[in-house]
Amino acid sequence: MSSAVREILKVTERREVISFAGGLPAVESFPLEALREASRRVFEGDDAESALQYATTEGYAPLREWIAARLSRDGARIDPRQVLLTTGSQQALDLIGKALIDPGDRVLVETPTYLGALQALRLYEPDFVSLPSDDQGLEPKALNEALLDGAKCLYTIPNFQNPTGRRLPLARRQALAALAERRGLTLVEDDPYGELDYQGAHLPSLLSLAPHNTLYLGSFSKVLSPGMRLGYVVGPVEVIDKLVQLKQASDLHTAGLTQRIVFEAVKDGLLERHLPQVRKLYARRCAAMLDALARHMPQGVRWNRPEGGMFIWVELPAGVDASLLFERAIAEEVAFVPGAPFYANHAELNTLRLAFVTVDELRIDAGIARLGALLGEMLEAEPASVVGLEI
Repeated sequence: MSSAVREILKVTERREVISFAGGLPAVESFPLEALREASRRVFEGDDAESALQYATTEGYAPLREWIAARLSRDGARIDPRQVLLTTGSQQALDLIGKALIDPGDRVLVETPTYLGALQALRLYEPDFVSLPSDDQGLEPKALNEALLDGAKCLYTIPNFQNPTGRRLPLARRQALAALAERRGLTLVEDDPYGELDYQGAHLPSLLSLAPHNTLYLGSFSKVLSPGMRLGYVVGPVEVIDKLVQLKQASDLHTAGLTQRIVFEAVKDGLLERHLPQVRKLYARRCAAMLDALARHMPQGVRWNRPEGGMFIWVELPAGVDASLLFERAIAEEVAFVPGAPFYANHAELNTLRLAFVTVDELRIDAGIARLGALLGEMLEAEPASVVGLEI
């Protein structure tokens, strides 16, 4: 499945394609001037040479302190020793897999879940168990003894999940945190989209609700730039110490120059000035796609209405294979990602993910209009032309 998605993304590199496929931030959202100025301050500072030298595996101390203070706003009381800077949060997933998972270990995941997490953790040969989920995310009440028995960890994206855009409600967060504490279950909380809340209705992290049972993954990719390749993992000191050992053997440390540039950029409140504009841009494009879906999609198609993030999840009528729709759509120079690769087990072929933030409003309308017309043609055709093989 991962190779299929790579092939899809290769096709979307063509400029003429209206791409709703890649989960990329909009280039208009990059704070270029702020990052240029931060770079200048690093190189003109008294400690410029250190930015170009080897550094500690744990990461640049002032940036770790800044992250700890920011996360402590939820009441989590994070110590900088609990913060490990990583080469993107994808590396944090790999380190967690190395530290926690042995072949055959039970790993609980949402239905569907982030493809990149499945790729990273699958290397350690877990037994993935897909959890019951609905339009609000996973349902803690459904986590019975049969599901929990022997589980090594539970991976979740509570804020504007990739691929569905769902946000886990407060009551479910509290129930999941209580369950983790009661059962000694490790929660892996992946939160790259939490700052992209269109309404500013912040919800507490699982880290703040269950600090002794949560490994929290954060990233600067969606709020500054993915090209910086800077993420972090936060958790109990004894777990972080183990991850530090594994990271040291992997790459010694994440680029110190990048860490210092990011710290110089954020230390004086850049995110508070920058993120409101990003949220407005993304909210506008989300609204444009929701409006286009309502006007152009045939009857029987369902989608969610995200309150933040970058994705809309679409369910086609039963029996329609989204991969067949993709084949027709790409011929009409429109792309999306079929939903099947996001399932750890029992893929639902009639699902797809639409990413809206990199496309302007006019192209959003044009692309959704083409998709709606193609889907309408498929639904009017013989059933054999819309039904794929079960996988």
